[in-house]
Amino acid sequence: MIRYANGMPANEIESSGLWQKAQASQGIGACVELRKLDDGQVGMRNSRFPAGPALVLTGEETRAFFVGVKNGEFDHLLS
Repeated sequence: MIRYANGMPANEIESSGLWQKAQASQGIGACVELRKLDDGQVGMRNSRFPAGPALVLTGEETRAFFVGVKNGEFDHLLS
């Protein structure tokens, strides 16, 4: 079984899922990419540093984050 860990190089994450970024970030170099991992977790990386460290989130953590984003809980972080 593949083991994923926070901080592992994102380019070493093997999974049947593809890295995906928001359409709004296409072409502007401000891309956070997500990838569904084979064990149900979600990998997150900065597309400017594809070999940099990945953040690995459980499905529950990912859901909670997305709900917070949709509810505007992080809007104060935008400049």
